[in-house]
Amino acid sequence: MINYFNDYANLCFEKFGDRVKHWITFSNPWTHAKVWHSYNNTWRSEQQGMVGISLTSGWGEPVDPHSQTDRDAAERYIQFHLGWFANPIYRGDYPEVMKNYVGRKSAQQGLGTSRLPTFSVQEKTYIKGTSDFLGIGHFTTRYVLQKSFPFLQVSSYHTDRDLAELVDPKWPAPGPKWLYSVPWGFRRLLNFIKTQYGNPLIYVTENGVSEKVQCTQLCDEWRIEYLKGYINEILKDSLITHMEMVTEIVLPTVFTLCILISIVLIFYLRNHS
Repeated sequence: MINYFNDYANLCFEKFGDRVKHWITFSNPWTHAKVWHSYNNTWRSEQQGMVGISLTSGWGEPVDPHSQTDRDAAERYIQFHLGWFANPIYRGDYPEVMKNYVGRKSAQQGLGTSRLPTFSVQEKTYIKGTSDFLGIGHFTTRYVLQKSFPFLQVSSYHTDRDLAELVDPKWPAPGPKWLYSVPWGFRRLLNFIKTQYGNPLIYVTENGVSEKVQCTQLCDEWRIEYLKGYINEILKDSLITHMEMVTEIVLPTVFTLCILISIVLIFYLRNHS
């Protein structure tokens, strides 16, 4: 699949690279790295574009911030969400906590090797540093605490983490049941990325909320409040100061969508006038 996707990406670079300057690849570190190297070696000098990856992650907040156990559980939540894919690209390997937990659970199952693949030294070098920007999709937050799962013959991603997720009943729930509006979690996620991954260039590639109820007229105040809350958290002075005004944050794609719709309408009207 890696080579097929790389062939597809090179075709896109060849046909559209003179106009498209920002490319998002595939949420697999090895596939992404292959495409990044192809662009870097063949197309970058001529096209002067950028190749990045887009990852979606929630934020995990410890139930008790004074409890080391809860803080560790919240760290695992983030590493199993975001670090699984971001760590190999920015730090050269899967998160240590992920390797330890999945390895231990695999051993309990009687497996000879961990269910989490390992990278060779050559692969780590090949993958590390292969991103010109990081696309982030973020929607909601969870409170997290330690929860040990008993030995299971068939373990899963969820039982590997040894944690439980909670929500605050006071959090607004403007959309589907899983999506609570917790804007401050986005700011903390961005600060985590800045600290963990060397303050990369960030594009917000996904953020928003679906319809909660069907309306016969315009009635999306809940969506306005959701977007306003998350955008304001991005723009807070404390975040900008903490991030040293280096990390570029591009606001959610709802605005880009409006621009694209306008362009489509213009072409439609021109062709039918």
